[in-house]
Amino acid sequence: MKKSILSFVAVLLVIALLCCTAVFGLTVGPIQIPNVLDEENGIRRGLDLVGGSSITFEAQLPDGYNTSNLQSDMNSVQAMMTKRLDSLGYTEATVELVGDTRIKVDIPAISDPQEAVEVLGATAQLQFLNADGEVILGGSDIKSASAGYGKVSQTSVAEEHYVNVEFTDEAAEKWTEATKLAAQAEDGKNYIKIVMDEETLSSPSVSSEYAETGITGGGCIISGNFDADSARTLAEQINIGQLPFTLEEVSMSAVGPSLGEKALSTSLTAGAIGILLVMIFMIVMYRVPGFIASIALLFYTALDAVILTVAHVNLSLPGIAGIILSIGMAVDANVIIFERIKDELHNGKTVRAAIDSGFSRAWTAIIDSNITTIIAAVVLYFFGSGTVVGFAITFGIGVVLSMFTAVTVTRFLLRRIVEFNIRNPKLYGA
Repeated sequence: MKKSILSFVAVLLVIALLCCTAVFGLTVGPIQIPNVLDEENGIRRGLDLVGGSSITFEAQLPDGYNTSNLQSDMNSVQAMMTKRLDSLGYTEATVELVGDTRIKVDIPAISDPQEAVEVLGATAQLQFLNADGEVILGGSDIKSASAGYGKVSQTSVAEEHYVNVEFTDEAAEKWTEATKLAAQAEDGKNYIKIVMDEETLSSPSVSSEYAETGITGGGCIISGNFDADSARTLAEQINIGQLPFTLEEVSMSAVGPSLGEKALSTSLTAGAIGILLVMIFMIVMYRVPGFIASIALLFYTALDAVILTVAHVNLSLPGIAGIILSIGMAVDANVIIFERIKDELHNGKTVRAAIDSGFSRAWTAIIDSNITTIIAAVVLYFFGSGTVVGFAITFGIGVVLSMFTAVTVTRFLLRRIVEFNIRNPKLYGA
């Protein structure tokens, strides 16, 4: 009995700590967890909740450009910008085409449009230049760039962060010849610069070992004093630099929250009222199990809020809808479990045996429904964009946590209640 009381109280203290962390934040030495409403370090708010910046770019078509490719190229620009923003965590940003040559980008939580342009990345074409400033390759010559970690060559001893760049077939030949000449150059000129917007992103040198052959293989590895973030940033800049033409900002402005400044607080209030009503329903229908489910629901809500805060998830109203919907999934799992427990009690089993059997019988239905839901969330995340991605993230995280809460926290607390000799079947809904 004493051990059960201690473990029950310990779980309640953990839940209370999570709730306090979500509301007030937590600092333990170097570890800092902001509160859920911290505008600077907490959950990022979408454009519909907090406003942001709106920038319109116009394509600067070069002389001799084949206009029949314009629609396809503009679609490519839109896809690249969307991918760039998603990789930076701005999943609630929107990128839309305006007319034939313009593209509009709305980025939430950034009130300074110029800062938004910097976050989005450079808008000019990427260029690889030799020491004399001659253009070797352009953005259209790049297949892809990705950050990696490991040994950069067979002779390397230590592992390090690097950027792997792959070229098109035609560009590979140009690259081989250019690196051959660079490797033969004297010190101080044996490099190739990666330039965008007249800013040098990197100036990797070419080793003299390539003086006779150049760098072959259709790609190259850029290594140096990279850490994980700088390597990923350079790879993203190279990828976004694959624009078929330059883009020029034609308008920049700060925009207010489209749904009103109080939309977030109103939504949270509505969510809190909904959770409270659900708790009352569970307690009335299932009595002791309903009370335990309410405690577990507090655990789920607090843990979900902490995870979304630490991950700096971009939250808009569709994202809030994902959270509320996942709460419904959590309650649904508990309802299935408690109905199975009631069936076992009606069949004459003891309370403890009914709880164990009820969880076992409900497990198959719970895992099936949640796995199919998680699959749907994954599909939305990989094939959706903008607010759809935000919904998929909050919904997917919520479903996983709700399943964990239903089958672990609720079960643990119910078993402790039975060990307190609270075994009247009527108190368990029978």
